[in-house]
Amino acid sequence: MPHVSIKHFPVEVTEEQSARLVAAITAAVTENLGCEEGVISIALEPVDPADWQDQVYTPEITDRRHLLRKLPNY
Repeated sequence: MPHVSIKHFPVEVTEEQSARLVAAITAAVTENLGCEEGVISIALEPVDPADWQDQVYTPEITDRRHLLRKLPNY
């Protein structure tokens, strides 16, 4: 049911870091949306900085601003 998609600049993320991030997001989603852990999917998607404006900023931040719960500081 809930799907969390995190787009970020490419950085090296170890399996341990990825596991901690996924566990923290899963815990927050289950606690706040009242769903079971098994229905959550989480994606980590690196996006090249040169593509950020067109692939992320405009379509997901500017055009969907009404859905954001935290805005960037820039």
